[in-house]
Amino acid sequence: MVKRDLLKTIDDGLLDKLYGFCYARTNDSYEAEELCSDIVYALLKAADTDGEIGNVYPFIWKVARNVYADYSQKRSKHSAVFYEGDPEKAMQDTEAAEEDDASDALILICRRIAFLTKAYREVMIAFYLDGLSTAEIAKKLDVGEGTVRQRLFSARQKIRGEMEEMKEMDHRPVALENIDFVIWGTGRPSWGDPRQVCTRQFSRHIVWLCHQKPRSASEIAEELNVPTVYVEEELEILTKGMNGEYGLLRRLDNGRYAINFILLDKDVIEKAMELYTARVPQICDIITEHIEKHKEEYLAFPYLNKKVDLNLILWQQIKHLASVYPGAVASILEQKYLKDIQKTNRPFTVYGYVDIGKYFGGGCDGTDADNLCGYSRIYMENIYITRIRKHFCAEADISKDPQIQLAIRAIKGLNVAAISEKDKEHAAKAIESGYLYRDGDMLYTKILVSEQKDSHLFDLSYRLDSSSLKSAAESTADELAALYRKAIPDYLMGEWTYANYLASMPVLDAVVECLIEKGLLTPPENGLGAEGCYMIVEK
Repeated sequence: MVKRDLLKTIDDGLLDKLYGFCYARTNDSYEAEELCSDIVYALLKAADTDGEIGNVYPFIWKVARNVYADYSQKRSKHSAVFYEGDPEKAMQDTEAAEEDDASDALILICRRIAFLTKAYREVMIAFYLDGLSTAEIAKKLDVGEGTVRQRLFSARQKIRGEMEEMKEMDHRPVALENIDFVIWGTGRPSWGDPRQVCTRQFSRHIVWLCHQKPRSASEIAEELNVPTVYVEEELEILTKGMNGEYGLLRRLDNGRYAINFILLDKDVIEKAMELYTARVPQICDIITEHIEKHKEEYLAFPYLNKKVDLNLILWQQIKHLASVYPGAVASILEQKYLKDIQKTNRPFTVYGYVDIGKYFGGGCDGTDADNLCGYSRIYMENIYITRIRKHFCAEADISKDPQIQLAIRAIKGLNVAAISEKDKEHAAKAIESGYLYRDGDMLYTKILVSEQKDSHLFDLSYRLDSSSLKSAAESTADELAALYRKAIPDYLMGEWTYANYLASMPVLDAVVECLIEKGLLTPPENGLGAEGCYMIVEK
């Protein structure tokens, strides 16, 4: 190669090797940097001359040796004070290593620089790639020059010490096996829902590692075999969240990152759920006794329907009946076991657990409309759980839903002959979905309908005797309190109510299944019917 192409070989890897050569022959890092600078200057001068180089690496190390010889003559101390052995032999060994392994070593060093944390990576890049002096770097980073020198030294030592390990890691695949969380949220998500920045496997693995214990960016990089620069960027995103105030991670004073929301391990969530469901048969006996005792009162409620049956009423009430037990547990936890905990208050909160392959809970969505089909206001709600499919989502525009409009018009009865052919098609679908039923030439609303003035719709279910649940609730609360204290970090204990909500998720489905076995509930064949859906109207 021509001498002018010599500059192309002077990169960060070569500079680090030259520095290592100099450091072994000088008293400290300051003298090593000075000698290294002299060698680079000599190489630059050589590159500015005409001629060719047969083998570039022997030429470079010949220049280095000559500069070192000149340097040695100018100082009184022995150049190899930090090196025990023959400097010339070390030079020969280094040259041989350069010729044999230069390419592989350079790749490893460059990769290793990527694994340094930001503070150390910055000075390495500024010194070797940007060609800045330690004084210039100190000014640029607004730190002391001694700090820059220390970071350079530490970074070099780290790279040297881990080169052999890096050779093994070089072939290790990125450790991003599939991991899933079930994360719920409550409150006003428009304030900032941090789940939106945790959609990739990379994000989930970082969250999971920080959940196990607080970790630094470099520790996460080592664990996942991902360059620190990417980890640092992801940590910043996960810490800031969507609004800069609430993220899935938090940065601790020691520079490490920790989980910032309730995230329960598989064994913890399974144990917590088991503590609730283990007593469901006992709870169902109490619910059954309550239903039998108040059966006539349930049937006597002034619904507007032409006919009602206990099955539809109980499906309407089931969420409230099933919630009495978890409510009693939560009350005992708060009053007896966790009364010293100050609850966290923010506009929106997320909480979750590691996916255990089962679906629990469900939801309850409501929507309303004004001045529709002769009523000043309409409110509709439907539950959806394992046995019940969703009719509509929250805030659905029922004023544009022809099936719901037919259900409203049919509250007092609707003659089939009075509706258009197009409405007949919608009526057929409404019958299929459980909104309507046909009786002769008339269509009637099947879902339960009541008036706004009758606001005590669920009072009877809430009167379920909580004292009869006391024994079961206290036993559950006792074990859950110990579990939460152990599984939830102290700084997140103010959010224990969300952990308790997660633990109680299976209760509704479990109670439903139990009451189905007892013959008190009959689910719709395809999961979609009048069950779990009701309407409140205001004239």
